[in-house]
Amino acid sequence: MLTFEEKLAIIESFPELQRKNVSLGRINFHYEESMLDKKNVVYHLHPNGNGFVYAELLNGYDVNDKGMTNIRDFSEEELRTIIQKSILSLAPKTTVESSIVGDQFEEKWINQDHFTLILVNEDDMWNVYAGLNLDGTFNSYAEAAEYLDEEGFSRL
Repeated sequence: MLTFEEKLAIIESFPELQRKNVSLGRINFHYEESMLDKKNVVYHLHPNGNGFVYAELLNGYDVNDKGMTNIRDFSEEELRTIIQKSILSLAPKTTVESSIVGDQFEEKWINQDHFTLILVNEDDMWNVYAGLNLDGTFNSYAEAAEYLDEEGFSRL
């Protein structure tokens, strides 16, 4: 388990986050550019090592009723990954993403190098985009998801 100081150093390495001291020595970290009303990425990081990261829009994490997952026992890699995914899940769409997605269903997928692809449902087909470039077209969501998984990507 990481110490409070180690967790704090990892979290503070994300320049997108702003530290907000709260009661009882706890610390929150906000993402002010969030496209949602939700701004807390890290919630109530406590000197005892306990704390939470917003993961409601992410897959693979157990969340509480506030959409937070407990990070008490996270490794450095796990903590960095969930924070990066949390920030990406709250980030406003870029101009490129907006021009591709519009108001259609979309998902962001990310690999270990933090490269992001977008999966979009268009005209009964599933298209994978890398920026403005079409990376692949699939007949079903399952086929597209299998491709992305095989390429080392995981859904946010």
